[in-house]
Amino acid sequence: MTKVLILGANGQIARLVARALREDGSAKMTLFLRDATRALATAGDGTRVYEGDVLDPIMLEAAMDGQDLVYASLSGAVDRQAEAILAAMARTGVGRLIFGSAMGVHDEVPGMSLGSGFAPHRRAAALIEEAGIAHTLLRPAWLSDAEEIAYGVTHREDGFGNPDEPVSRRSVADLAARLCLNPDRAVRQSLGIHRATDPARPSCTIGGCEAADPGMPHGAAVKTSLEAGRKAHHRS
Repeated sequence: MTKVLILGANGQIARLVARALREDGSAKMTLFLRDATRALATAGDGTRVYEGDVLDPIMLEAAMDGQDLVYASLSGAVDRQAEAILAAMARTGVGRLIFGSAMGVHDEVPGMSLGSGFAPHRRAAALIEEAGIAHTLLRPAWLSDAEEIAYGVTHREDGFGNPDEPVSRRSVADLAARLCLNPDRAVRQSLGIHRATDPARPSCTIGGCEAADPGMPHGAAVKTSLEAGRKAHHRS
């Protein structure tokens, strides 16, 4: 059973990932967030919960000790947070990181104008790629709360597919959960996530997919019906 530490566990996407992993049942979760009481909706039996700040090395290392994989879905000073995570991983021996990044960190969208406030995202991505660990960067387009799982994935060298249309948080969570359940996939890759639908492809849920490479299609669309999405990620 893979042991997964979710950092920023009260975030909208992180809560969906935690719910998906809980329902799948094949991963053991540890949730790390600022207010532990907010984890009650997503913490299941056997889930450990840590209250703390990612920038606190004592708390972070305590939560990280013994984990197989770290999934980080954070905001704010993400470059400083990335530094703290990498340092804690080095000290605890955890070797796999899935990190929520953003579209544009590689200048992969022609004509996209980004302000100075975006600099921490670029620096965080660079730090992670230079660290030499088994990592995956997730770079979603602008986010929406649409109740759908409908997305395509592109690799760094492909550019970014459909940068102008928002992708649902459920779609990002679906891919993140698949990677947590299949940690050997998409290693040392930076994945762009855009909205895409393709009715010709079979529907997918967290538990499995008829596609050749579940969760990590190369430039291909994944679509789950609204009803299936509700079953996979029902709201409490």
